[in-house]
Amino acid sequence: MDLAGINRERVQLRRVSAAEGALFAEYVRDISETATKLGPFDRSKYQLQIAAIERAYNTRRLRWLTGMEYHLQHNDNVYETRTNPELVHEILDEAIESEYHKGLILEVLKDGPLSVKEMAQKTGLKVYTVSKRLNELEKEGLAEFNSHDGTTPKFISLAA
Repeated sequence: MDLAGINRERVQLRRVSAAEGALFAEYVRDISETATKLGPFDRSKYQLQIAAIERAYNTRRLRWLTGMEYHLQHNDNVYETRTNPELVHEILDEAIESEYHKGLILEVLKDGPLSVKEMAQKTGLKVYTVSKRLNELEKEGLAEFNSHDGTTPKFISLAA
């Protein structure tokens, strides 16, 4: 959410069991108060960012990491040691940033072939970042070179 410029308090995830009705009610009250304090959210201003967030979250990498985050921090591994929570967060943060950037690129490529510079302009990412993430997308089979505009290479998305 921070990467997208959307206040992270707009989305919250809390764990609660079916037997904890009072705690659930408290969570709903807290989240409702936060939403009221933040005011209305204009989804139309963040269409690209929201699409990129959805695309990133649906990657196997992020789904696995977010699913394993709690386990990695609270359970011993096969060597009877626990993973450092700071390391888990560092790895997760890097993965979130990478997948979000790739999501932005794939979203802007939906409109047709673009150069690295054009992708950077449309996404707000630095040219170097677009180039790096585009390389990752090519290795994953999700984007590829399409044509040249003069001497400028243009790329397309192969993702659905």
